[in-house]
Amino acid sequence: MTDLNKKSFTTNFNGKEVKLEISKLAEQANAAVFGYYGQTIVMATAVMGKADRDIDYMPLTVDFEERFYAVGKILGSQFIRREGRAPENAILSARMIDRTIRPLFNHNIRRDIQIVITILSYEEGCDTTFIGLLAASTALAISDIPWDGPVAGVPIKKENWEAFVSGTEDYINMIELGGLDVPEKEVVKEFNETQKTITELVRLQKKIVKEIGKKKAEVALNEPSDELRNRVRNFLKDKLEDAIYVKSKTERMGNLNDLQNALTQSLPEDSDAKILMAAAHLFEEEVNDVVHKNILEKELRPDSRKLDEVRDLHAEVGLFERLHGSALFMRGNTQALAITTLAPPDSSQTFDTMSFSGKKSFLLHYNFPPYSTGETGRLGNPGRREIGHGNLAEKSLKVLLPSKDEFPYTVRVVSEILSSNGSSSMASVCAGCLSLMDAGVPIKKMAAGIAMGLMMGDRSNYKILTDIQGPEDHHGDMDCKVAGTEDGVNGIQMDVKIGGISTKILEETLAQAKKARLEIIIAMKKALAAPRPNISKYAPVILSLTIDPAKIGEVIGAGGKVINGIIAKTGATTIDIEQEGKVFVTAPSKEIAERAMAIVEAITHEYKMGEIVEGTIVKIMDFGAILEFAPNKDGMIHISEMKEGYVKKVEEVIKLGDFVRARIIRIEPEGRIGLSLKGLK
Repeated sequence: MTDLNKKSFTTNFNGKEVKLEISKLAEQANAAVFGYYGQTIVMATAVMGKADRDIDYMPLTVDFEERFYAVGKILGSQFIRREGRAPENAILSARMIDRTIRPLFNHNIRRDIQIVITILSYEEGCDTTFIGLLAASTALAISDIPWDGPVAGVPIKKENWEAFVSGTEDYINMIELGGLDVPEKEVVKEFNETQKTITELVRLQKKIVKEIGKKKAEVALNEPSDELRNRVRNFLKDKLEDAIYVKSKTERMGNLNDLQNALTQSLPEDSDAKILMAAAHLFEEEVNDVVHKNILEKELRPDSRKLDEVRDLHAEVGLFERLHGSALFMRGNTQALAITTLAPPDSSQTFDTMSFSGKKSFLLHYNFPPYSTGETGRLGNPGRREIGHGNLAEKSLKVLLPSKDEFPYTVRVVSEILSSNGSSSMASVCAGCLSLMDAGVPIKKMAAGIAMGLMMGDRSNYKILTDIQGPEDHHGDMDCKVAGTEDGVNGIQMDVKIGGISTKILEETLAQAKKARLEIIIAMKKALAAPRPNISKYAPVILSLTIDPAKIGEVIGAGGKVINGIIAKTGATTIDIEQEGKVFVTAPSKEIAERAMAIVEAITHEYKMGEIVEGTIVKIMDFGAILEFAPNKDGMIHISEMKEGYVKKVEEVIKLGDFVRARIIRIEPEGRIGLSLKGLK
């Protein structure tokens, strides 16, 4: 039997054993690590290509693969019983791992590097991102792939918020947080504690590297020659500042494009594609140096704003009459158009994944078309970026929605980015909030978002920037998006391009972000201060009630006959019934919804002795008549109960089709009801 040469290393996290195992399995990868956390098992592989590519970026990909067998399920459609496109939660996990490990690579590497995390076994409640990142980091660290890790990440779960924070032994370099009105001080305090756990996990990996780590491979870096570097630097001398420091993004981009073209024209005619690519890279480096230098030394931003100054704001609502809710939010050159649509409960989205089965009744979709940056490109399914930004905006607003009992609609918000120049995801929070209010959704309070940046010289020399735009985002060292209300934080998404930041810098960033957020909310309130009291006349009306679950079958009827009959009779759109007995009637108008609701109430009503009912005589017999007073509900009026005194013939008092009122005088154990007309008109 083959010896797998297993080596295991263990620690504990949140009361469960964490085990990292290295063996001969997946031995053709540069490194493979199996991570165990409770009954959750992941396999992380790290592979580097054999040759450099002629490209101008570092080709790193991170894939997070869920397997249905991990939970003993066979999922998929009736015709396709295998995993397809990665679900959103897997894409979000891949993004968090990517954002954590990417800053620690030398970005001049031009070899393909791929990290694949496969979930082999899943225990409900286990955080797969936690063990996936730990295994991936260990695989990279023990491999021969050049990398400055290891790293680790830790989930935080509190009463009204949760987060995933990752970083190195000393610094935080990735944050994903969602909650409701989380105090900034509480966030910083928890992150301080979390850093201790991250440090322990990183030290465990360093111990593994010391014992079994491979020597790092010598990989050629895409470094330009000194001659080309000096040529580019001399050409750009005294030209870049005039090109960069203008207020308009369009003018700035035009200036830089013209300047880069002029640089290309100045190169020798025999310059090949590799030299031209290197010159373009050096051009970006020079822009980066100028932007950094002027902010750090002079606090001079490309558009001359103060470090904590927000760009011009504009907000308006109700742009399109037929839409249920609409809003436009603009911050500088960034423009987000948000549309809210209200729909019945059965319009909610069903999810059936490895880790989640259920429905979502609030959806926020973020679209970032190429024209928003003045470019051409492919339109179609959202990429990872769109999914990540949409998720951040969604969780920042979801916590503000009323309960289903208070507002039983399925709500969809779509953010169309019309123009982008810094933090379109935070503009989506602002526009999305206003569009919800314009639609009459009774949200708890207003929310806004802002993107914060960082320019760092050394650890003691840095500047925090409010409302970063193009060059500050592209050349800055941090992108920290913060969304929230006047009372606290609802969402944070932070990435860095350096090794990480201290909690001191994070604390200052959150304080500066709050100042900007409050300023934005004031501007938003000028457009619409509170949710509209009524929903749009074009939106459906939904009424609800709760019935005895035992009576659900009576409302539905055999083959749906009763419920379909109610819809056909009243003109209602849909009638949705949940297992616990909650009934939702959706209709084009309140009057129609009330008619349908009245029928449902009548069907499920618990009748009592002495109660007055009314309905139509549907059958005449020699000894009495049958009164139908609700769908599938009737009672017998005996001839002796039709009036005071002797009645020779039923038709003397009532006839077929008459509409009459009667009193319940008898309810038999089998459910038969006896009625009387005596004393009633």
